[in-house]
Amino acid sequence: MRPEIHPDYRKVVFLDTTTGFKFLSGSTKYSNETIEWEDGNEYPLLKVEISADSHPFYTGKQKLADAGGRVDRFKKKYNLK
Repeated sequence: MRPEIHPDYRKVVFLDTTTGFKFLSGSTKYSNETIEWEDGNEYPLLKVEISADSHPFYTGKQKLADAGGRVDRFKKKYNLK
């Protein structure tokens, strides 16, 4: 393999904003936010909307998160109860 062509991986914490699930992994992404992890160290924080904790393929069920009352507005628009 050729030297100096691989990206600089560092440890970051991913936060699933739907479920609040957090996990530590390697990434090349940058973030201005940081979070203290379970080991006491600070790591960059990257927020994602879907992870294995919330994706229906991995969970086997749909987790519905009402973001800003969308479900209520939909039901009201179409007279659903």
